[in-house]
Amino acid sequence: MIEGPVRMDQDIGAKPSRVATVMTTIRQRIAARNLTPGAKLPSVRALAASLKVSTSTVVDAYERLVAEGIILSRPGSGFYVASQAAPFTLAEVGPRLDREIDPFWISRQSLEADDEGLKPGCGWLPPSWLPEESLRRGMRALSRTDGAVLAGYGSPLGFPPLRQLVARRMAEHGIEALPNQIVLTESGIQAIDLLCRFLLEPGDTVLVDDPCYFNFHALLKAHRAKVVGVPYTPSGPDMAVFAQVLTEHRPRLYVTNSGIHNPTGAVLSPVVAHRVLKLAEAHDLTIIEDDIFADFEHAAAPRLAAYDGLDRVIHIGSFSKTLSASARCGFIAVRPDWIGGLTDLKIATSFGGGRLAAQLVFNVLSEGSYRKYLEALRARLARAMAEVSAQLKDLGITPWLEPQAGMFLWCQLPDGVDAADMARFALERGIVLAPGNAFSLSQTATGFMRFNVAQTLAPPIFDVLREALKQSARQP
Repeated sequence: MIEGPVRMDQDIGAKPSRVATVMTTIRQRIAARNLTPGAKLPSVRALAASLKVSTSTVVDAYERLVAEGIILSRPGSGFYVASQAAPFTLAEVGPRLDREIDPFWISRQSLEADDEGLKPGCGWLPPSWLPEESLRRGMRALSRTDGAVLAGYGSPLGFPPLRQLVARRMAEHGIEALPNQIVLTESGIQAIDLLCRFLLEPGDTVLVDDPCYFNFHALLKAHRAKVVGVPYTPSGPDMAVFAQVLTEHRPRLYVTNSGIHNPTGAVLSPVVAHRVLKLAEAHDLTIIEDDIFADFEHAAAPRLAAYDGLDRVIHIGSFSKTLSASARCGFIAVRPDWIGGLTDLKIATSFGGGRLAAQLVFNVLSEGSYRKYLEALRARLARAMAEVSAQLKDLGITPWLEPQAGMFLWCQLPDGVDAADMARFALERGIVLAPGNAFSLSQTATGFMRFNVAQTLAPPIFDVLREALKQSARQP
């Protein structure tokens, strides 16, 4: 499992004090449940000896933790974990794999960079590529609606006209779903979060592709799932390993992209899709099919939900990639007997239906101009894909495959080049990259990098990449 986020309130590379190090050690042990509520902490002398610090350092650290309410002091007895357990902290659980460059690192650097920053490692389109005028028209129409839309909670299932529109759009991919089988969410990630709450217990096993979208790792870790990866090929998961994992680990869920795969840009083949579903049925596996890149496709790829009929496949999507990341709106399409439970869970966790965002999305999608915008966007991405691919090849950075559509290039670096080192080098020059191991559960993508072609057109990016490769070649 991956490491948690880098603390952004400290300088990268700054060394914490010895007292802070001792405090972090205790917090980690509590968060990982190695020290449970009420447990006695090591004596001052014992901890000082094991951490190779002075006893005064440990005393200072313990006193500060007492002040924070994390531990208690019992005179004459020692120090104990407070009765209320420390909150679950993603940064403090799990092995320390590639600490500086992890999924949270990429997300935080991309999200916190200013609008003019260069972000070839991010996962979204530049604002100038999105349908700004359509969004403005949609917001003007929204401002003229009645007060209930502007101030009310809305149905827990979500805005009915948008659910009907989503059902029609899914039918274009061969997926039959009634509007009452669709629950609107605030995003694709919230859709997966709700489904994990609905279907998983802590310790359940979940299968993911290796590599896969890095936030799958983070989200599943938050749900305390055991995550197992299967190598991904240009036509889908490696079926021999897939079958072996199902037999050995009995996963409860499989989370995947079947359209345009993130980060590889690959497309699931019909043969592999049928094999996946056959094995899923034999092993009682539920599949979450993340389809947020559907509108980027020139021709529709196979959909597991279309073959399966929404029996053991759950289909999710969102509108953040082609419309607006600010208008948070996604959806879940599931079998009818699960709708009631998911609706109750949505009420428990978010109560309302995100009515404003849903109606804005509906206003834009129901315009005739949206399809024309998508046609132009696909053509623009295709040109960017060809241009960026050619320039990367000139540097010796080789695409793993030439994607049929989408915005991602999954590339192999020259032999011996570490993607994490390149990412650190680029960040010092104001450029955010996405090194491969952030996407790889097995940490076997050291020599890979994901590029967002829409964000990789600026010449300074290639200058920095060239400089980084030269520095790598000079290192012993």
